[in-house]
Amino acid sequence: MGLSLRMRRRGGAKKDILTPAMSSSEEEEEEIVIPSQFQCPISYDLMKDPVIIASGITYDRENIEKWFESGNQTCPVTNTVLATLEQTPNHAIRRMIQDWCVAKGSSLDRVPTPRVPISSHQAIEICGKLLSATRRGDHVVCVEMVEKMKRLGQESERNTKCFKANGVGLVLCVCFNAFSENANASELLEDVLLLLTWMFPIGSEGQANLTSTTSFTRIVGFLESGDQNAAFLVKELLSLDEANVHKLAAINGVFDALVKSIRDSSSLTSIFHMISAKPETTSRFMELGLVNSTVEMLVDSENSVCEKALLVLDAICESNEGRTIVRGNELVMPILVKKILKISEFAKKSLVSVMWKICKTGDGTEVEEALRLGAFKKLVVMLQVGCGEGTKEKVTELLKMMNRHMKMNGFVDVSDSSIEFKHLKKPS
Repeated sequence: MGLSLRMRRRGGAKKDILTPAMSSSEEEEEEIVIPSQFQCPISYDLMKDPVIIASGITYDRENIEKWFESGNQTCPVTNTVLATLEQTPNHAIRRMIQDWCVAKGSSLDRVPTPRVPISSHQAIEICGKLLSATRRGDHVVCVEMVEKMKRLGQESERNTKCFKANGVGLVLCVCFNAFSENANASELLEDVLLLLTWMFPIGSEGQANLTSTTSFTRIVGFLESGDQNAAFLVKELLSLDEANVHKLAAINGVFDALVKSIRDSSSLTSIFHMISAKPETTSRFMELGLVNSTVEMLVDSENSVCEKALLVLDAICESNEGRTIVRGNELVMPILVKKILKISEFAKKSLVSVMWKICKTGDGTEVEEALRLGAFKKLVVMLQVGCGEGTKEKVTELLKMMNRHMKMNGFVDVSDSSIEFKHLKKPS
């Protein structure tokens, strides 16, 4: 038996299209039955890249790889434990499937001949050639090997995983460090940066090569030119080890490069790591207009970017200087109040923290502005819906500040909000 599909041929149309059957007087239906030997036993779909495993059963490569990656070491059909997870292309079945597709004419697209994934042996061989060329400073061969890795990696994710599993990440780090002072190696280093984005996380030896003064200086140079791979690399390196923050902070131009590329969320995360791990960097970032740039990103950015921007603002507000500059931005409070109920729970934690810090240490004008903008009721809703314990404490304190301000200044009729305010703890 085989899987049945229905092909709909529209009246007057020149091309047949595989679609679910639809009743219409203007349509003819033709049933296509896929032979069972052409179907993957896992998905029951037509196989595009049939491979044989140790049990002798043929599967579509993508499906059986997912099966193995899930931790299974058995054959899905026979349930026998496999001696090896190696897969061998089934060229005979593939050619039969291709011939069958051709015989169906325009009813089915011809299954293309798949590219055979690289083996561990091939990955190690390419890696070895790159390392040897790097050690002798052979720029031409390094370019050749890196371009080959790039091409193979772009062909399939399996190739990328194979490279990563066979130590290519470390060799790429060594290559980058070796050519980081070579003014004529920009294209090579740019490609290495791309390949390195596939290799994280990398070990301590790889980090040591990428965070050397010459390597970090070159990476910052790429960052200044808007290279997204450089931005990703910096973010990953800073998240791996706090010591990398101190190394990066010593590189000329890094603060300007990060603020300039702040629209890349990777740079936003890097700024957060730098301010958190090295608070004295806050002043330099303030001089470059970090607060204004971060606040602008909150206006219309997607949720994930808002989360990062609020983290940065929260870190800035740890210092007196930072809180003063944040208060000085007229958009801050209106944006915070507007977004209270429109962002993720993670982002709310940072938002409440920012509001709490600038209100608690301010002169009361911030509390009044928050009230005027409608923060009170939104914060009460946050308590009703529920939030983390730390956030809940800050929300409660903010509401108490607002309640005191309303009583002292006659801002509103407090009795109107007494029902909502019952969620707050009474002062001891």
